Amino acid sequence: EEWPASMRSIDSAKLANESMADLVRRYPDRFVGFAASMMLEDVDASLKEAERAIFEMGALGVQIFSNVNGHPMDEARFEPLYDTMERWGKPIWCHPMRPPTTPDYPSEEVSKYGLYMKFGWPYETTIFMSRLIYSGVMDRHPNLRVLTHHAGGVLPHLAGRLTLQQETPEMLRDLGIDESFNEAKVLASYRRFYGDTVFSGAHAPLNCALDFFGTDHILFGTDFPFGVEAGEMFIRETIAAVQEAVPDPALSQQLFEDNAHSILGVP
Repeated sequence: EEWPASMRSIDSAKLANESMADLVRRYPDRFVGFAASMMLEDVDASLKEAERAIFEMGALGVQIFSNVNGHPMDEARFEPLYDTMERWGKPIWCHPMRPPTTPDYPSEEVSKYGLYMKFGWPYETTIFMSRLIYSGVMDRHPNLRVLTHHAGGVLPHLAGRLTLQQETPEMLRDLGIDESFNEAKVLASYRRFYGDTVFSGAHAPLNCALDFFGTDHILFGTDFPFGVEAGEMFIRETIAAVQEAVPDPALSQQLFEDNAHSILGVP
């Protein structure tokens, strides 16, 4: 008899977590931990598996995606996820997900030219962050730590648009936004998130991310093994980008290592 899809997915998450934990155990000189996989169609079962992965297998936190089969992450059913991760003091990694079946125009059925990934994924990350902010998730969980891939997607590069049109209280209410979201609170809310240094080999975008988030909210990442040269190019160029953007040894050490110690609890 075939298992229900949710059971198959939870089983896949368990397999992924056990495999990651095994890699960390086998190669302690190369890996210091992992992010646990989740299957959030079933939030309760996912949290039970996350508890096992974190407290029995050594996961440093959990990884989620920017939506669950097209559903936004500020839906009420995901509230236990944020409550639990805040209570455990463990971070959430968010990676964008946007399938090619999401068209770029309403008149089409699929995204053309791979644009769903190249530009759709960074957009997804920024929308994910915005929904957690304006829905009140971040306010309800002041100690929740969320790490975003590519340092907030398009956010650092379009930061000026965050307060381009500061709405009146009446306009905010019409948009479904709490009146407390003035310019200062909007900027502070976005800056609560953390980002990584992954910009697909380009150097200049890191300066935008550092300018917006600050050196204390950026962690070193590589996107390995994605990219050319079996991922080696991204590692090389990302190291070079950090050294170029942050020549001060103490500050670059913050990005390369110190932030991971304090934010992820890496020993």
